Amino acid sequence: MTASTGPTFAMDNLEHDPEFVAVWPTEQAELVDGFTAVLRVKNEAASLPFVLPPLFEAVEEIVLVDNLSDDGTPEVARETAERCGAADRLRVFTYPFNVSRCGQEHLETPAASVHSLTHFYNWSFSHVRTRYSLKWDGDMVLTPEGVRYYRALEWQLGNSRASVTMPRLGLYVQDETQAFLDVGLFNRESYGYPMAPDFTYIKAFEWEMRHVPADAAKIMLPEGICIELKWLDGDEFSHWTDPAAYDAARQGRKKREWEVFHGLQAGEVPADVLPVQAPEGVHVVDHVSRTFLPQLPRPISESADAKDATIAAGIVV
Repeated sequence: MTASTGPTFAMDNLEHDPEFVAVWPTEQAELVDGFTAVLRVKNEAASLPFVLPPLFEAVEEIVLVDNLSDDGTPEVARETAERCGAADRLRVFTYPFNVSRCGQEHLETPAASVHSLTHFYNWSFSHVRTRYSLKWDGDMVLTPEGVRYYRALEWQLGNSRASVTMPRLGLYVQDETQAFLDVGLFNRESYGYPMAPDFTYIKAFEWEMRHVPADAAKIMLPEGICIELKWLDGDEFSHWTDPAAYDAARQGRKKREWEVFHGLQAGEVPADVLPVQAPEGVHVVDHVSRTFLPQLPRPISESADAKDATIAAGIVV
């Protein structure tokens, strides 16, 4: 794969650090077809062995941007890619600045600062060499069905202008054999975008967001094809300024996650959370993503209506 040679525009930073100017391609035609998954990660060593293998099956390339990890995240990523036979499709970068947490810190940080989520994301995504990018988190695991959807989309999107929205379900992992799947929250976000110059990241109130022009189409993928790992022995909310004060109106999803996480830590199973026991010799994450979740009846969530549960017309799977 070769990098774009077309015109670009540069997004400088307030600190005027030349190594961290985000240079964005303006000619989408100079990029190649397919998806690049961009993972901005910090201390995701536990999740990446589950996240990367199906993702390598789904996309052309993975860009991993490490932000001050101290648990060996980059090394785990490279080792996992090597085991998958995909070392040549992983590119690892380092972002050496403290990035403002979601919430008040983000609000107070200028968008063009190297400490801003906005600039961090634009710099990370500026390394993409395909026409489409996926904003992928370091704890998101695709099911085999999810892999098929992205592989199907990859060759059909071409030079189009569409965002790709996908629901995901939280999986709270207690240990290698026991986890809890939250089917009471129907959470969908846009993850896929063309690498066009009017699809860059801008500053929102409490976090960054990808600018999506009004003329962009929207593709909705079905629920039940992706899980988000939450380790009950970890700190899942360190990227927020004050996670205990989530506002139900603006941050309903995070409030639900906070309540489920701490309820499970206290030994209580909240409503609409399914305990899952893995069979002997199978890690519970693999069991849920490959067997348990694909076998659940659809719709999984009561809030997933018929429109949300089907892929947009015109996409061949």
